[in-house]
Amino acid sequence: MSRAHTALRRAGLGTALAAAALLTAAGVASAHVTVHPDSYAKGATDGVIAFRVPDESDTASTTKVQLFLPTDHPLLGVLVSPHDGWTATVTNTKLKTPVKTDDGTITDAVSEITWTGGKVVPGHYEDFDVAFGQLPDDTAELTFKTLQTYSDGKVVRWIEEAAKGDEEPENPAPVLKLTSATASGTATRSPAATPATTKASASDSTARGLGAAGLVVGVLGLAAGAFAVVRSRAVK
Repeated sequence: MSRAHTALRRAGLGTALAAAALLTAAGVASAHVTVHPDSYAKGATDGVIAFRVPDESDTASTTKVQLFLPTDHPLLGVLVSPHDGWTATVTNTKLKTPVKTDDGTITDAVSEITWTGGKVVPGHYEDFDVAFGQLPDDTAELTFKTLQTYSDGKVVRWIEEAAKGDEEPENPAPVLKLTSATASGTATRSPAATPATTKASASDSTARGLGAAGLVVGVLGLAAGAFAVVRSRAVK
């Protein structure tokens, strides 16, 4: 086999491996447990947030999801939406610092929600909806540590928090950003499951997909250039 043909085969193999690596990285990056929408106005009332749990195993199903809600900045009036096939167990905790509201002083809040009985099969995801009466207005974000248990006994701990400026950790906890109602233009009373929010979430996912595709196209372009150079040398 000529050197030119060998070089062409190596260039093609390198391109395929690079493209596969990029696509795999993009898939892994989007497979974390996430919260939707990813932001709300501080102090927002009567809304819904969904926790999206993807199954990343090739053979095992997700059979248990444990969601831990912050109690230092508690969500008030939490209600769990019924989910086919799943049973939700809600745990309340007495607050170290009671919260004063127009309806009185709140001394306890939901600290944990555990879903069992159902399953998320490999390659699929489930959205677990949680309604709230009011979000806190004294913090910039809320972190929801989550444990995901598989049918083979494996437990993935989505609990890692990245310091400001650091790269995203391997198993990041879902984070809900809380923004100024004035700055974001978001009304204080704004349910999560609105067409606008759904469209924005879809646009964000599309943008990430296009970004990954752009990287792959770039790699293919470089390989095509190398192919042309090697081929021209072989002709000479």
